[in-house]
Amino acid sequence: MFYSFIRGLVRFLVYLINGKPNFEGKENLPSGNYILVGPHRTWFDPLYFALAASPKKFSFMAKEELFKNPILRFILKHANAFPVDRKNPGPSVIKTPVKLLKKSDLSLIMFPSGTRHSQEMKGGVVLIAKMTGVPIIPAVYQGPLTLKALFSRKKTTVRFGGPIYVDRKTKLTDETQAAIINEMEQAFTKLDKAIDPSFHYIDPATKK
Repeated sequence: MFYSFIRGLVRFLVYLINGKPNFEGKENLPSGNYILVGPHRTWFDPLYFALAASPKKFSFMAKEELFKNPILRFILKHANAFPVDRKNPGPSVIKTPVKLLKKSDLSLIMFPSGTRHSQEMKGGVVLIAKMTGVPIIPAVYQGPLTLKALFSRKKTTVRFGGPIYVDRKTKLTDETQAAIINEMEQAFTKLDKAIDPSFHYIDPATKK
């Protein structure tokens, strides 16, 4: 109930501030659970991903520092977020999403790059997909990258790609994991080009 309320509130605010976004490729979304992955370009792209894939509900990974604020902790927990210590990630970083994907109707939004300002792909999503048997759905966000830019009402698009499967019998060697990560990276590039052939992402943190 709370998740639906928050999603409705976010949708209202997004439409009010930035206008109606474009959601493309929704036919690629499975009916069951899945892991929605994409390059992390701004702090609000997970909100757009969740809106784009509605009515499906999601769980999220969030850095544990955000849970120190009691009000924010209440909102995050009721929005199906769970804390992750990025400096010292423990077994829960895998166990918690695996349990949610297997035993609830919640899918997972995850950014394999780890943080907004890192382009290094992480292998956690591959392991979670293998352990649960759910598909990986690549997605990209193109649009404003700062809160200020949202008010410019610049066109915003989320596009979903086809599923990537990790066979539960597959042995996750460095080579097989690298191959799957490469497949995700190629999917992101393909989706970006489908939206805008001239697209080039520039991290706002690198701008002076």
